[in-house]
Order: sequence, then structure tokens, then C-alpha cells
Amino acid sequence: MTHPSPIRVLIVDDHPVVRHGLRSLLSGNADIEVVGEAASGSEILPSLAGREADVLLLDVQMKGQNGIDAARRVRHSYPAVKIIVLTTYDDEGYLRQAVEAGVHGYLLKSASHESLPESIRAVMRGEKLLSPSLVSTAFADYQRLAQERARQDAGLADEELKVLAAIASGASNKELAEKFFWSEATAKRRVQEILAKIGASSRAQAIAEAVRRGWIE
Repeated sequence: MTHPSPIRVLIVDDHPVVRHGLRSLLSGNADIEVVGEAASGSEILPSLAGREADVLLLDVQMKGQNGIDAARRVRHSYPAVKIIVLTTYDDEGYLRQAVEAGVHGYLLKSASHESLPESIRAVMRGEKLLSPSLVSTAFADYQRLAQERARQDAGLADEELKVLAAIASGASNKELAEKFFWSEATAKRRVQEILAKIGASSRAQAIAEAVRRGWIE
């Protein structure tokens, strides 16, 4: 009876102690084999050219080429390789950049050691992974993008959002005119235009719709 080939892993981190720790951690799994290590982003492509790998464990902040740029290069040159970012940074910006670069997982080093072997197996099954502590951050980011998309689809400009917020605070047409340096006739017309854009028949309905879509609080 033949056994399936082990999952081949390449570890990329500029700290030797971290690389050694990850190798030791994974060595206890018969279905996972560490086939190499690299100490910087610039070493990854030569390392991949010299050996076949299925999964790349990749740090974000390294000397020279950072992990995000390295991930983009790997996705371009070796699209079949799965990439798991393994980092201490729970930064929203890094997370967004990593996702845009096409990584398959974003795990924090502080929480990943116990679950790392299963995470490697999961990406090989085609799953996408995110550290639990980052889920709320990613969801909030998704909400903001969805709100912005809805605003753009409605054709609302930034100034019109400010008008909506002023209406929600109870501003009359006269007060809108003073706030935005318009005539009262212009203020009335602009309010009607905003209502039409979001399909509202009254100020109250416009406020309710803006709150529902997360444009104002």
C-alpha cells in the first residue's frame, strides 16, 4: 500500500530561532516535510527553483524584500504554491495587503503553533485561513468597503454625505444654506437630489436609509 506524499513546506523567516522552532514543531507530523529554509524574501525564488514546495510559511517583516512583496512574486512565478503568512503583526494594513497579494492564510505567531500543522493541511485542501483574533478586523474592513461601494453605487459625493449627517442632526434648509454657503433654494434642491439618489420620499426616510447603510451613525 502506497502512502500519499508528505506536504512539502518551505520556511521563510529572518530569525534562525524561529525557523528552528517551526522546523521542530512540524517534524512531529508524518504528513508534513520541511524541505528548506530561507532567511529573506530575496532568497525565496531561488529556494523554490532548487526544490519543489507545496506550502510557503512566510514572515511579513524581514530585512530587504518584505513578505508582502515576496508573496506577490511567488504568486506570479509559482501560482500552485500555497502561502501562509506567519507574523507577529495583527495590523489591518498588513492583513489587507496580504489578502490583495493572494495569500491563502494569515496567522499570528502568538496563536499559530498549536494549530499550524492543521492550517497547512487546510490550505492544501483549498481553504482560506485567518487567525481568530483578526476576524473582527477583517469583517469591519469588509463592512467599510461594502458601505463605500453602496455609496458609490448611489452616486453620493462626500459633500452629500455631510448634508445627510446635517439633516440627521435636525438641520433645516436655512441652516443647511448657512453651513454650506448656499441659498435656501439651492439647499432645498440639493436635499431633493439626495433623496432621489437613495430612493427616499422624505427626510426621515433618507436618514433611516443612511443609517441602515452605515453612511451615518
